[in-house]
Amino acid sequence: MRVPDGLTGKRCSRCKERKPRTAFASNKPLRDGLQAYCRTCAAAHHQERQLAKGRNVRPRVDVPDGHKFCRGCGEIKPHSEWHRNASASDGLATCCKACKAIRGREGHLKRQYGMTEAERDEMIASHMGLCVICLKAPAVHVDHCHETGRVRGVLCFNCNSAIGKLGDDPDAVRRAAAYLEGSSWKPTLVAPGVYQLPS
Repeated sequence: MRVPDGLTGKRCSRCKERKPRTAFASNKPLRDGLQAYCRTCAAAHHQERQLAKGRNVRPRVDVPDGHKFCRGCGEIKPHSEWHRNASASDGLATCCKACKAIRGREGHLKRQYGMTEAERDEMIASHMGLCVICLKAPAVHVDHCHETGRVRGVLCFNCNSAIGKLGDDPDAVRRAAAYLEGSSWKPTLVAPGVYQLPS
């Protein structure tokens, strides 16, 4: 008695090899729900068609099982170094986690501050890599005016958050400095509920 193809796998129409069902991409309109060519043959056929049309085709890279080639960094990495992508044929993202993080940082700088990584690095180098306020910690956080969006500099986390918590208010920063120096400003009551600060 002949066992149906669906239970033992499928024979590729191109290489004529019998392979497991997982070696074929899905194609719901076909009777068995799978492509006629296995994934390897389908990729080779696609490349041949693209070359025949005169299009630039990236060369295939042979990788061991459980690994994938990242075109961003040019390295072969294990699947654990990739984010999941349910819509991709292999279930993995198009670039590795490290490259995705780099692209994410570049995109954030461009969207949020309208600057490139090179421009940010040049700004950090101009003050020797240190926060311009505390002069101790590394400068890693871009500081900008929340009203105009203008980038003011690159600060450490503590100084950047301190400015934010003081509401980006220069007067509040001056009062905080005076308080630390032991000469805190005392407001004068000029009317019920109305205080005047010293100039």
